[in-house]
Amino acid sequence: MRRGKAAYEQMYAELEKYEKNGVCILMDGYSASPMQVVRAHMMRENGSYMRDYEMNSEGRLEALSFININRRRRKNIQPQ
Repeated sequence: MRRGKAAYEQMYAELEKYEKNGVCILMDGYSASPMQVVRAHMMRENGSYMRDYEMNSEGRLEALSFININRRRRKNIQPQ
């Protein structure tokens, strides 16, 4: 599914709010800026990133991870 410019702008604004509130943003285990996450989504329009919300013991959002599920799926496939 192809996303429009407005959807990417909305995603950037959402991630920027998380970042300003002290939420750690990760992509495949590495620290990432909102722009890096949006660019990765723009390049992979088929929606291959999964979000993982990590909460602390008080239930407050501590980290937001984006995991490339296509890359993870390829690693799990064993040659026969």
